[in-house]
Amino acid sequence: MHITLTALAQQILVGLSKTTILFIVSSGLSLVLGVLRIPNVFHGSLYMVGAFLAFTIAKAFGGGTAGFFLALLLAPVAVALISLVAERALLCHLYEREHMMLLLFTFSLALVFGDLVKLVWGSEYRSLSVPPVFQGSFTVIGLPLPRYSVFLLAVGPLVALGLWFLTNKTKIGKIARAAAVHREMVGAVGINVSWVFASVFMIGCFLGGLGGALVAPMQNISQGMDHTIIIEAFLIVIMGGLGNIWGALLGALIFGLTDSIGVLVWPQFAIVFPYVAVIVVLTLRPSGLLKATW
Repeated sequence: MHITLTALAQQILVGLSKTTILFIVSSGLSLVLGVLRIPNVFHGSLYMVGAFLAFTIAKAFGGGTAGFFLALLLAPVAVALISLVAERALLCHLYEREHMMLLLFTFSLALVFGDLVKLVWGSEYRSLSVPPVFQGSFTVIGLPLPRYSVFLLAVGPLVALGLWFLTNKTKIGKIARAAAVHREMVGAVGINVSWVFASVFMIGCFLGGLGGALVAPMQNISQGMDHTIIIEAFLIVIMGGLGNIWGALLGALIFGLTDSIGVLVWPQFAIVFPYVAVIVVLTLRPSGLLKATW
């Protein structure tokens, strides 16, 4: 098969765009996993809810550029508030339980959220058009670069830097890192660890909702879109190193690029390429690419 440089460059761009979505969703999962020690299976459901909410909000405000940006802001915030209710009402009572129980509990929540989405939005596909400001493409060195893909390429680094600043330079970030290592000691100095965990959980779920809102103009919004993303997100988190945000970025980069290049190299089996990459990485580095926090 003859692969041109232009086709390769375009597929790399597609892979980087997918990497942005994968990283944003995976970083939220990794944050919750690293601090709260919760393997949050219903993180994918929150991603799906974020996409449906983005569709609803954008349509309510006319579906234009302003509607899209309002959806991009309000949908993740709504997802974060939903997650706060779930955390305060249910999860906060289970932090001391075994990881397997937490896994099964969050899986149960995923099933409940799937039915709730069906009740609210039905089982039909939804689609959200790319906002007018991001329609069309730029031409760089003779290559067409879709405006929305360029936007996603800008959002990814901003989210990564924001997470780094949050975890390393803010008070809540430093407290959360300390609580991840020794929550009893943090509580002993008078800090309400329960609300620190609630805040971290909200931030992680906000990122899941943000990923859903960003992906809404790129694909059909439907029930079941949570299944694929949660599998991919967990694989990325494991490959990068459990709880390591930068590992999630590196894992998302590998996963996204191998997926897009696989489409170019061997379309019939493109879906296999990223999973082969995961197997190779974990064979060579069983604990992940970067240091795990577990």
